[in-house]
Amino acid sequence: MCKRALSVSLVALALALAGCGGSGGDVPQAAATVDVSEPSRVEEWVLPPTLPGSASPSLSVTPDGRLLLGWINSQKGRRHVFQFSSYAPDWGRWMHQMTTVAIGHSMFVNWADVPHLLATPDGALWAHWLQKSGDAPYAYDVVLSRSRDGGANWAAPVLVHDDRTRTEHGFVSMWAQGDGALGIAWLDGRHTAGGGHDGGHAGAMSLRAAVFDANLERAGEAEIDARVCDCCQTAVAMTARGPLLVYRGRGEDEVRDIHATRLEDGTWRTPAPVHADGWVMPACPVNGPDVAALGETAVVAWYTEAGGSPEVRAAASRDAGDSFGAPVAIDAGAAVLGRVAVAIDATQAWILWQREEAGAQSLWLSRRSHDLAVEHERIEIARPQGEGRATGFPQLAVAGGAAWVVWTDVAGGTPNLRGVRVARGR
Repeated sequence: MCKRALSVSLVALALALAGCGGSGGDVPQAAATVDVSEPSRVEEWVLPPTLPGSASPSLSVTPDGRLLLGWINSQKGRRHVFQFSSYAPDWGRWMHQMTTVAIGHSMFVNWADVPHLLATPDGALWAHWLQKSGDAPYAYDVVLSRSRDGGANWAAPVLVHDDRTRTEHGFVSMWAQGDGALGIAWLDGRHTAGGGHDGGHAGAMSLRAAVFDANLERAGEAEIDARVCDCCQTAVAMTARGPLLVYRGRGEDEVRDIHATRLEDGTWRTPAPVHADGWVMPACPVNGPDVAALGETAVVAWYTEAGGSPEVRAAASRDAGDSFGAPVAIDAGAAVLGRVAVAIDATQAWILWQREEAGAQSLWLSRRSHDLAVEHERIEIARPQGEGRATGFPQLAVAGGAAWVVWTDVAGGTPNLRGVRVARGR
C-alpha cells in the first residue's frame, strides 16, 4: 500500500472509531469466550529490513489497530536517522519500510531516552525526538513534528518547551488530546544548573505538560511536579476520564517512588504515589514506570529496590488512577533489571520485564487478570544478545489479539532490532 493510501485509511477508520465514543471502556462481546488459561505460542515477528546500527525502538498502536514501530539508526561517521514503519496485524504485513522522520548531526541519542511516534484519530502522525542545544553533555531540547500524509512529509519541527535554557529536556510521553490535538509531557531542566544529573543541580528537574494543535501551536502548558527523578521514563495511558500520567518522583529525602496524576477538565490533579515504597536512592536509577488503561481500569508496573534488592512491582486501579490496590511482586532478585512495559486488552493485562544473569539477558512476560490477582501465564519470550545498557528498553503493544514485543539485539558489537509475536494456542 502506498503512503497516501495508508493515510486515507487511518483517517477513515479513526473517524469511525471516534463516532463510537472512543473512551476505551466498552468490553467486546467476544471477550467472554476467550480462554485466558490457554498457553501462548511465541513466534518470530519479522521486522522490516533495518540497517545495522538500528536501536532505541518505540512501539504504539494507531486508532485503527496498526502498529507504529520507530527506531534510531546510528553509524560511525554518519548522521543519526530517525525512521519508522507501520504494520497491519490483521493482514500480517508491513505497509511500508524505513520511512525517515528526521536526520541530523545535532540529534541527541541516548540509550534510555528514545523518540516516539503517535497517530491521532484525525489520521495525523506525530513524532518527537531530542536535539542538542549546547556543548554540555546533557544540553538538549525536545522537538515535535506532525505529518498529514502518513509520514511522507513532516512539518518543520518546533520546540516543545519555551524556556530556551541549555539544560536537559526529555523522557517524553504523548497522547491524543481529542481528535486532532496532541498532549505531551516531558522532564524539564530549566531550573537546573547546567544539564547534569542528580547531585550537581542548583535546582531540581521538573515535570511539565502542554497541548499542541494541528498547527503545532502550544497551549495549556503547566508544571505538574517541581521535583522529579532526573532521568527516568514517564508514561501515559488514556482512561475513560482522561490521560493518566505516571513518573518517578524525587522527595527531599531522595525517596524515588512512582507517582500518578490525571488531566481532568484541563487541570492536572495533585500527583499521588501509586504506592509508598519508600525507596531511598541518592541518584537516578534510569528505570521509569509504564502504564496501560482500558476504561476505568489501569495497571502500572515499575522497578524498585525498596526491599533491599531489585524487584518489579505492579498495581491496579479500578477508578482511572484515583487509587491503586496493594502492589503485586512480579519478579525479584539480583538478576532483575526492570525496564518494564505494560499493555492491557479486554481480557487481561500484560507485563514485560528484563533480567540479566551471568552476562545473559532474558525477556519475560506475565499475563494476569486486570486486578493482577491471578497470573494466567509466565513465559520467557526471548534472550537478547548484549549486556547492560546495550539492549536498551524493550517495547510492548497489544493489537490484533496478540502481544508484540520489540527489543535491541547486539551482535558483533552492532545493534539491530528483533521482535516476537505472542498469541494464544500452541
